[in-house]
This record gives sequence, structure tokens and C-alpha cells, in this order.
Amino acid sequence: MSDSYQILKPAAWHEDARSVPRSLEYGDFYHGEAGALPQARHVFLGGNGLPGRWRGRAAFTIAETGFGLGHNFLAAWRAWLDDPERSGQLHYLAFEAHPFTVADLRRAWSRLPADHLNLAWELAGHWPALLPGVHRLDLQEGRVTLTLLFGDIRRLARQAQACVDAFFLDGFAPRVNPDMWSPAVFGQLRRLAVSGATVATWCSAGQVRRDLRDAGFLVEKVPGIAGKRDMTVAVLRPGLGAAPPDMVRRRVAVVGGGLAGAGVAQALAGRGHQVEVWDPQCALDVDPALRRRGAAALVPALSPDDDTRSRLSRAGLARARARWLDLAEAARPQACGALVCAQSAAQAEAQRHALARLGFPEDWVRWLDPAGARLRAGVGVPGGGLWFPDALRVCPGELIAALLSLPGVTRRAAAVGALVPADGGGWSLQDAGGRELGRADRVVLANALHARTLLATVMPVERLPVLSGLAPLAGQVSLYPAGASDVPRCVLSGHGYCLPPRQGWGVAGSTYRPDADEAVADEAGHRDILARVRDWVDARDIPWLGRGAAAGWAGWRAATRDHLPLIGAVPDRPGLWLACAYGSRGLSWSALAGDLIGAWMDGEPVPVERELVRRIGLR
Repeated sequence: MSDSYQILKPAAWHEDARSVPRSLEYGDFYHGEAGALPQARHVFLGGNGLPGRWRGRAAFTIAETGFGLGHNFLAAWRAWLDDPERSGQLHYLAFEAHPFTVADLRRAWSRLPADHLNLAWELAGHWPALLPGVHRLDLQEGRVTLTLLFGDIRRLARQAQACVDAFFLDGFAPRVNPDMWSPAVFGQLRRLAVSGATVATWCSAGQVRRDLRDAGFLVEKVPGIAGKRDMTVAVLRPGLGAAPPDMVRRRVAVVGGGLAGAGVAQALAGRGHQVEVWDPQCALDVDPALRRRGAAALVPALSPDDDTRSRLSRAGLARARARWLDLAEAARPQACGALVCAQSAAQAEAQRHALARLGFPEDWVRWLDPAGARLRAGVGVPGGGLWFPDALRVCPGELIAALLSLPGVTRRAAAVGALVPADGGGWSLQDAGGRELGRADRVVLANALHARTLLATVMPVERLPVLSGLAPLAGQVSLYPAGASDVPRCVLSGHGYCLPPRQGWGVAGSTYRPDADEAVADEAGHRDILARVRDWVDARDIPWLGRGAAAGWAGWRAATRDHLPLIGAVPDRPGLWLACAYGSRGLSWSALAGDLIGAWMDGEPVPVERELVRRIGLR
């Protein structure tokens, strides 16, 4: 486990004799004598010149140190809703070392006035599992986003990426929580600040004011609230801070109409960009019956050291659930959960040991012994395994079709053979013969192995060593007529996988053929898949598995040496992005990559840590 990993310790609910919430960890109160909402309005909204400063803006971003019970966020959200001249988007970034469970938050929020209570219940419905790292919540039909960073602010302040207009400094008092008021944290806040960014806090300690000045802010004291004589406000010195993000809606070409391209198209179209998806397969009318019978699973990875793949897969599952569970029924994933089955007694012990080290909450993952696993799955699982209740069973064909049919997405049935910088900016998309197919302000290459070929038309790919390791992997899955069977009742994952039946078909997979000349579904592959699955599950409990003639599906995957995706901007080629090399985790990376690219394009808070961004970029 890396030295930076810390088990997340939730806050414990406690009230004093006056029913004021108090932290046992820090021995301090969550709000002052005036009450949480009056303090939020006077100190944090008023101290930052809100609502006036967000008026007429396309988007406005607030960052808070110390989310606590969420009263400052709810007050800002309420004020934004009540302002007819509000910004088009409200983004809110908040750090919290000890988040509350949703049950404790509901207890605290039950005392809110009615106009705040409806917002609180919407937030409660989106509240994430208490896992370390970054969590993005989409509220108010996507017009309000809350990006929570759970963990030590000394580390996470360095990991955040955003363009912040206003800061709410609301940690516990410096005498009990000095790390939250440190020069190092203030330096990171300055890094996040845009030109003209402001700060407000109830704290008027001289050292805090001096450290804010040293970080680059012009600081002054102003009257406080409810017997507190002074509070502190500040503004970033002229000449410091990044320019506010460019919120112009663009014409974006996405090259590739598979899972990668569909995820990017949904995210960018949802932000108001005009998206064209270029893929010769867009001309094919796939038989709906054939499209519906395919299936795949989105299951998070879990490693004892919480490595990059594990952290990204958690984020990927969260973004997929946020983006896809509201789709029409045919395309909506089935939230059936997944059992990652132990392949041996040693692996079962390793799984239990990993859970003990990581300290993840049981509502996100827990160990099931063989008896518990059988009850959950409906089939015998001799080794038990890890139960992930949020895992999804997905029909990729229906999902892709739905995402590429969303408003703002246009499909172009043509193969892009070259990219050429266009006069005046942007890109010209050309066919193999040099004929212009169209133009775009931005281009996202989401066409797997072919991304390297297309990128070579605009730059020497030798400058990007990671692309040299991009390799094709052929593979197949087996499909069996399942009749009315409903087993397994969840995704079974191990050395291979077996999925719950859908539309009368059961699916098992998959093969990996790194040296294949073509991707084909054959009898050897079907036998291989059966042998894999029968090693760790009692196949007698699955009436359709291996019974009758199997149909098959085969295709190609593109993977890097470290099996991490490539997502990010192409260096020295403005307006050109990559979203490829998803390997066997296309579902894990699809929605996440779309939201990453959308956040970068629009200057939103980024939904993963900066160190993870570096590991999936063109390194």
C-alpha cells in the first residue's frame, strides 16, 4: 500500500446539550451561535459578494475547506436557485476528512426550513459511499455539480483540479485543526484560483491573515456575525490567477462510434457542445434482436494497495451509474451487483486481508463466504468472494445506440483517414484520398488501435512512447439460449465471467488472443470459456451454461502495457484529444473519460485526482 493511503474515518454524530452538532475528533462545533444558515449567508455568501458575482456568468465555481454537514453548500445552492440572474452552471468543490453517513446527514437536515429541505433530500439521494478520493455528484438535472474530496486536505489539495472563483474557508478552528489553515493548503488554493478569486472565513486569527497574504491574497477584516466582532475576506492580487475558463460551445468531432466514442459524445453533448461521431459503422442498421442479446459487466477492481486501476475503476463505476441509470429501459444497465469469486483458499484469504487493510464500507464491498455467496448468486461458489452491490450488467449494443441518439449528437457514416489543421483554427477531417469530410473546433480520437494511425497524420507518434506499447487483443464471448432461467442472479467474475440472462440469452466470457491474425468466435474459444468458468463455479446450478450450441461474438481490444487507458490532450496539438486503449474495461472507462474530457474543455472541477490524470495521460 502506498504511503499516502489513509483509511477514511467517518465522522461520529454528537450533539451538545443545546442540540448543536459537535465534532468529537476536533472538540469543536460545526457552526457558530448564529446558526448554520445565517452564518453561511453572512460569512460565506456575503463575504464573497454572492449572489452578485455569479450573475451573467456561464458558470461559477466555489471551493470549500471543510464540507461538514453541508449547510454552506445548501445555502449557496438555495441562493443560486432564488437568483433569476444566476449563472448557467454552479460548481462546488469541497474537502472533507471525516464525512458523515447519509443517515447522520438526514438527521441534521431534518431541522432545515422547507425551502432548503427539498435540496437536502435530493443531495441525500446522491450521497456517495464513504470511500477515499473524489466523488462528483450531478444535481438539479446537471446544472449544479458537487465534487467531494474525501480524505486529508494536505494531500487532496494537491490533487484537486478546478478553476475556482470563490473560497469558503470553514474548517474547525486553527488551534484544533491547524493543517486545514496551513500555508501549504493556502498555496494550493491559490493554484486553483482564477483571476479575481475571493475568500471569506469566519476566522480572524492574525496568522491566518498573514498566511493568506503570503499566498497572494489582499486581506482585510470586516464585521462578523452573532457576537463575533471580525471575520476575514480576501481577493487574489491583480496579475495572479488563471483566466476564467472559455465557456464557448464548440463543434466537436468524435472519431469512433464504440463505447469510447459514445461515452465522450454523451458527456460533451450534455454540456451543450455540438457533437459529430464519425464511424463507418454508423451506416449499419444492426438487427435489434441481435443487438439486445449481447451483454457485458462493469465490475470495479480491488487491489490490496488500492492501485491506480482500482481507484480509476471506482470512479468509472460511479460515473457510469450517474450517466446511464436514467436511460430508457432498453439501454439502462441492470444494477444486479457482482460477486468476484475467489479461485482458491489462498485467494479468498487475500481478498479478506485486502478488505481489512483498506477499510472500505460494507455498503460498497464486503466478503461473502460460500454459503452467503450461494444465497446472493443462486449458484454454488465454492470459494466465496467479494460482493460489490453497485456493479452493473450492461447491454453494450443498446447502450451505444442510446448514447449516439441523444440530442446534440449527429452520426456521420464515414471513415476519417487524416487530420489537417484548418485555417483559422480547429481541424479538417479528411478521407483516405484527401477529400475534406468536415471541420471541427475540437477532435477526440476514440477509435481504439486506429487512433495511433490517425494521430500519425498530424505528428510523429515516436514523441509519445506510450503509444508504442499499444497492442491489439482478439477475444470472444459465448452466448447460450437461457429460456426462462434467472441464474446466476448477479454477475459472477473470476477466471472468466458468467452473466445473468437477459432477453432469453446467457453470456459467458471471455478469451484473450494477443497474437491472433483475426478476431473470430470458434469452438475452441467456447471450450476455453467453459473450462475457465467451471474452475470456480458449480456449473450444474446454471442450466444454460454449456448446453446446446453456443452463438458467439468476437472483436478486438486495444491495450497498453500497463492496461490503463489513454485519456487526455495530445501535447502541442491544441484541440486534439485521445480516449482509447480501454482494453477489456471499455465500460469502466467510457463515462469517466467523457466527463474528464468535458471537465477539461469547460474548466469544471475534474472528477479524479491529478496523480491519476498523469497516469492515464500521454505519458
